[in-house]
Amino acid sequence: MQRCPHRMLLLSQLPEDVLYHILSHLDCTSLSRLSQVCKSIYRFVSRDEVWRKIAKECLNTGITRNGTDIYPDLQLKERVKVAHNWLDGLCKRTIPLKWKTKLLPWLQLDGDMLYLSQAADIGAFHLCRESGRLQRHPSEIFSGHKGDVCRFVLTDSHLVSGGSEGRILVHSRARDTCLELSGHNQEVNCLDAKGGLIVSGSRDRTARIWTLTSSHPRDTFPMADRVWSVAISPTLRAQCVGNLGLGFRRGAGVLDMQFECPSQLFTCGYDTFIRLWDLRLNPGKCVMEWEEPHDSALYCLQTDGNHMIASGSSYYGGVRLWDKRQAACLQFFQLSSRPVSSPVYCLRFSSSHLHAALASSLHSLDFRQNNVYIR
Repeated sequence: MQRCPHRMLLLSQLPEDVLYHILSHLDCTSLSRLSQVCKSIYRFVSRDEVWRKIAKECLNTGITRNGTDIYPDLQLKERVKVAHNWLDGLCKRTIPLKWKTKLLPWLQLDGDMLYLSQAADIGAFHLCRESGRLQRHPSEIFSGHKGDVCRFVLTDSHLVSGGSEGRILVHSRARDTCLELSGHNQEVNCLDAKGGLIVSGSRDRTARIWTLTSSHPRDTFPMADRVWSVAISPTLRAQCVGNLGLGFRRGAGVLDMQFECPSQLFTCGYDTFIRLWDLRLNPGKCVMEWEEPHDSALYCLQTDGNHMIASGSSYYGGVRLWDKRQAACLQFFQLSSRPVSSPVYCLRFSSSHLHAALASSLHSLDFRQNNVYIR
């Protein structure tokens, strides 16, 4: 040190912005090895800022394409570890709920709560954060439909459900109140709700727009066929409707759709394709597509807002994971076995679990396995 004309610094003594820049060029393995040098470097390497660049390139870490963190309460390093298991298909399968009568269930996830429709009721089940186990009995039940619940959606303040009798019920999540919306004369096949707006589609070949201030529809749109899927843009400026003839041959329509951003819409349906539509083009154009290799209709989908798509098919409880950056399927899980076959009516996933609703059971895949070493 006395002979050196310049003062030497240890790695841990570098300014934080310089250290962040250096670490941004390392991969998972290098960061893991570096974290074993000493406690101070371990604490620094464990920060979310160090792992953000890596996390954005991984599957389902909660970092969206625009950089938003969906799960800010979970350490990013641990999410990157779990992301490798999503990539490799490493998970533990369980069936937390079964029922005797075959149904058309739907589900939603909201933090540590899983909402599941069974016949005319919707149950709210608690998910244990540590174990991921589902509470056997619902902590709350939303009821009021005279027929089966076909679809339901969650907002910050309400649970909105559509029934086979044609009614829409708007349940307050804060207090025990319910608003009934009447207008459809056949089953309500699909719903979406955002910013005080509700869009519904029905077997009666109409799509309707509602507000929370009136029990009657604000607008009614006649359609050429039954409406199976609807979605509201994040900006509330557009509503998309999918029926049995949306841009395809009759009977090859859209069963589920999801906006990923105001200009991009994902759809799936009877024609066995997942499609990405660019709505900035006039008319909207399909810019990417992924084909179900077993020629099965696709009942549902969800994206992670970045690279991953999960889809549920019509035969043998087939769940597929897709990486948008490649055409081939990434992983396949068969949740029901021969001779019993059931579609995956709905699926939802968090950073660590995927839940799929079949005709007579709820399946859970836990990806928190210890196959990837990140200290």
